[in-house]
Amino acid sequence: MSKPTGRAAVLHTGRPHAGAPGRDPDDVEPYGGDRGAFWRRSLASWDQAFAVLMAIVAVMSLVSGSTPTQKAISLAALSAIVVGYLTLARPGARRDDRRLTNAYLVLLVVATSAQVPAVQLGAVLLFVSFSHIWFFASSRTTGTLWCVALAVGVVGGELVGEGLDPAVLPELVGSMSIALVFAIGLGLWITTVSERSEVRAELLDQLRAAQDELAASHHAAGVLAERERMAQEIHDTLAQGFTSVVMLAQTMSAELDRGRPDAARARVEQIERVARDNLAEARALVAAFGPAGLQDATLVEALARLADRFTAETGVRVDVPPSAAAAAAGLGRDQEVVLLRAAQEALANVRRHAAATRVTLTLTRTGDEVRLEVTDDGRGIPDGTPDGHGLRGMRERARGGGGDLRVGPGPGAGTRVALTLPVAVRPDRDDDREGTP
Repeated sequence: MSKPTGRAAVLHTGRPHAGAPGRDPDDVEPYGGDRGAFWRRSLASWDQAFAVLMAIVAVMSLVSGSTPTQKAISLAALSAIVVGYLTLARPGARRDDRRLTNAYLVLLVVATSAQVPAVQLGAVLLFVSFSHIWFFASSRTTGTLWCVALAVGVVGGELVGEGLDPAVLPELVGSMSIALVFAIGLGLWITTVSERSEVRAELLDQLRAAQDELAASHHAAGVLAERERMAQEIHDTLAQGFTSVVMLAQTMSAELDRGRPDAARARVEQIERVARDNLAEARALVAAFGPAGLQDATLVEALARLADRFTAETGVRVDVPPSAAAAAAGLGRDQEVVLLRAAQEALANVRRHAAATRVTLTLTRTGDEVRLEVTDDGRGIPDGTPDGHGLRGMRERARGGGGDLRVGPGPGAGTRVALTLPVAVRPDRDDDREGTP
């Protein structure tokens, strides 16, 4: 006998459900909640056990040494139980109709009380009757009361069979009391064990549901993070490349208007070179590789190419000190990507906002940290200026690598962007916007 927990958090008695979140699995209530679910889940196995036990009782009734009348009474009682099980108990269990199941228990007690005294070994039917009482009763209390009613009925039947002889009453009461105590004790123990098993099964279902929900949440977060990463990659590569193409095309048109075809042709060559670089970046993104500039070059070489291209496109001089090579030694691929993307974004901001004439791009190593600084001599950045998409992306990259990003005025004039990464990644640090990085 086990307790149905179902999905409801409250038993129809009004008490909190034993399997509800926050409950101790051992703190079980008297069963009586979603009985229909339990009955439907368990009825098939009970059908099989009932058929086997009733067949055994019927055979024992036929082969017993009782009189034909007693055998007829026994078979009639067994037939009544079978019919009651099929027409009352099973439909009541399937529909969770307590009136039908209670009617079956009444029939069961009456038929068993008539059958047990009728034939020798008739008490075998008690195994069926007591087990059905605990299966179809709606609570521990009703189960106990039905067991007592069955014991009283059997004692009454035995007493009638003995011709109402008071002398046999103590023996009948004593033997049935032992059976009753055993039936109630075993029924309560099995019920408690089964209830706890059902509660634990319900908690396992809840745990699996929580795990599935957590996995779905992590998957959604991963998809969102990947989308944001791809958006940042596109912004740092293709969008900046297309910006360069637009500006170079505008410059070429101006050169043509001035009647300077050679200068315009040089701009066309630059447009072609930027377009080819953009095509390489696009292919790298599709192939889920890192920056195209790092596929066949070191970080320092990629920074030098970036500086030369920026100078050629804008006329702004970009210096990369030779000390960058030593600072870049031993860096991981992820750190190189963060540093190169930061340099690209910083130079893009110089192109769009700084009106600078000179930019210095330095890479230094101090202890277990590597630091990229991009300093220009332009108009600077006013205090309180909110971060644009590019700076927000740089900060996210810095945090993702365990470092920080600081933006502020350069030494004297202009703007300085400083990104620091740990060579050995350590927990994220809060980045801030300071006057002096």
